[in-house]
Amino acid sequence: MSLSLPGETDWSAFTLLDHHRISLLRSIKEAAREETRIAETGPSNNICQITSSEILGAIENVIQDIVTSLARNKAPVLTLVNRSDWGNIQFKDSVGLQMISHYTTRKIKSDCPKSAPKFALILKILSVIYKMVQNNTYATKRDIYYSDTLLFGSQSVVDNIVNDISCMLKIPRRSLHILSTTKGCIAGNLSYTEEDGTKVNCTCSATGKGVPDLNTRLLVRKLWDTCHIPIFTLMDADPHGIEIMCIYKYGSVSMSFEAHHLTVPAIRWLGLLPSDIERLNIRKDALIPLTKQDQNKLASMQKRPYVACQPMWKKEMEIMAASKMKAEIQALTSLSSDYLSRVYLPSKLQFGGWI
Repeated sequence: MSLSLPGETDWSAFTLLDHHRISLLRSIKEAAREETRIAETGPSNNICQITSSEILGAIENVIQDIVTSLARNKAPVLTLVNRSDWGNIQFKDSVGLQMISHYTTRKIKSDCPKSAPKFALILKILSVIYKMVQNNTYATKRDIYYSDTLLFGSQSVVDNIVNDISCMLKIPRRSLHILSTTKGCIAGNLSYTEEDGTKVNCTCSATGKGVPDLNTRLLVRKLWDTCHIPIFTLMDADPHGIEIMCIYKYGSVSMSFEAHHLTVPAIRWLGLLPSDIERLNIRKDALIPLTKQDQNKLASMQKRPYVACQPMWKKEMEIMAASKMKAEIQALTSLSSDYLSRVYLPSKLQFGGWI
């Protein structure tokens, strides 16, 4: 996908963004150089450009191991990475959460009643992938699920197995010809050209809906790599909003094996900051008490490795924990209906009100 930004705009907010782009470009390039160095020496570099024959070969190797086990009268076993284990993760500020080379694994045994169903489902989806790569066709994870709902049981089962296969083969999911339904939206002074030549005019920012999906994260990363623009996040001042921002910036444990392609370490937290709630004197009736689940999530995030290198983020989390209150972006309308667009964002961008 190639990107192009139209000419100058009269929007004051984008003028301010351009000024900040210049001031931040040096630090962004420094982070990018470090990330490139790591990517060139890291274990995932060999999957950046992968051919169809290599994908087919990787799947054939898995099947060959199964056939070999059967020929030796042994029950076949699949070895998967423990993608949810924080012990398999290391944190680097320039990359985010990435999988270590000496990760722990788990065995999916074909002769174990507990794991045999998953063993069979992995082979089923490997077969689907193999045929799609052979025929150069694509399917969404939802398509795969609805091809046999009784077999898979739920969409989440398909999602997890697809990610397990991607990690096992060390091949990005998008190279396996499996797509996902995008939840993100994009609008602004931006146009881009897709691989098939389709031109999209978005008449620049990508806006997610909830937990970031892979496509939205890839697009934000592409914008950062190609346009060298600062990336700001505007989230609800609640634990869920903070976690979403952290996924964009540092990635997630379950997708750490693709960190080099998904994370944007230069992201800045523009708002809504917990400290803004008191500073702006937002009315109490516009705030929401933290639930027990919110408090547990917040406490868990405060222990994550990337918080240690973000003292200002840590301070904001402490403010939220102490107040036991959260606020949605819409809480700013309690000040005035257009406070967000006319006052909050312009002043934040003009005076550097991000962390």
